[in-house]
Amino acid sequence: MNEAKTPLLQVRDLTVTFGSGRHKFTAVNKVSFDIQKGETFGLVGESGSGKTTIGRAIIRVNPVSGGEILYNGQRISGKVSRELDRQVTRKLQMIFQDPMSSLNERAKVDYIVSEGLYNLGLHLSEEERRQKVEKALEEVGLLPEFASRFPHEFSGGQRQRIGIARALIMEPDFIVADEPISALDVSIRAQVLNLMSQLQAQRGLTYLFISHDLSVMRFICDRIAVIHLGRLVELASTEQLFAHPLHPYTQALLSAIPMPDPRSERNKQLKIYDPSVHDYDKEAPQWCEVEPGHFVLANSRELEGYTAQLQGGGVQ
Repeated sequence: MNEAKTPLLQVRDLTVTFGSGRHKFTAVNKVSFDIQKGETFGLVGESGSGKTTIGRAIIRVNPVSGGEILYNGQRISGKVSRELDRQVTRKLQMIFQDPMSSLNERAKVDYIVSEGLYNLGLHLSEEERRQKVEKALEEVGLLPEFASRFPHEFSGGQRQRIGIARALIMEPDFIVADEPISALDVSIRAQVLNLMSQLQAQRGLTYLFISHDLSVMRFICDRIAVIHLGRLVELASTEQLFAHPLHPYTQALLSAIPMPDPRSERNKQLKIYDPSVHDYDKEAPQWCEVEPGHFVLANSRELEGYTAQLQGGGVQ
């Protein structure tokens, strides 16, 4: 029981900046969250909000300007030992957004899937490596003979399965899935989501699922964090967030979800987020727990309103 309560990944006051001097840009501003072992943690926001930057900082692609990232209680951000760097490279993997550009067009699938094994120098025999590739392809629903083909011979859905196999062959514990279905046809999306859920159950995987689509996240995520311009504005369990969205930005995102009924879609009211409603000049916002497991960025005046809103909802 205690093991389940120990976060697999901890992000503490993470800040990521690009450029320097007058051209310095803060992409991620003091973001904190925990991800428990075995859960799917969602990170949602508009394009340019800093979602992918956080994912890349976790797998040590983007350097961290402030704060720290802990994996299994060990700091993995900044300078680390060569041994820990190898461990992170193996245990933390990423599935990229665009299956068309994330695969090397000049390499066969056999090499693409096993590239990580080559890079880590695991000294496998050719037969052992080939068996690992075949197993990884079979796990994602592809035939072993596909290993001898090139990426251009596959559809978008098959390419994304190859990308998932490339991550799986490293036997990771944690996978950053960066918009893994946004570039796929609608008919293929459910197949890839179901595959990810199935692999999670079989292998005990933990996901950071990055997306701009809340309807997809409701299907696969246990908890969701909402990010706006590099800052987290709300974090709650998936059903809490959908039942009681507090922050105006979260409400705006939820109002944009398309409805399957044409009449309801035509009559719904789209909410537009206006940052000027906050009046943060008088009092800066703090990251507050407004109910168990439900956090929101708010000043004291807003917090009173959110608390009253939740209590009023509970009475009804």
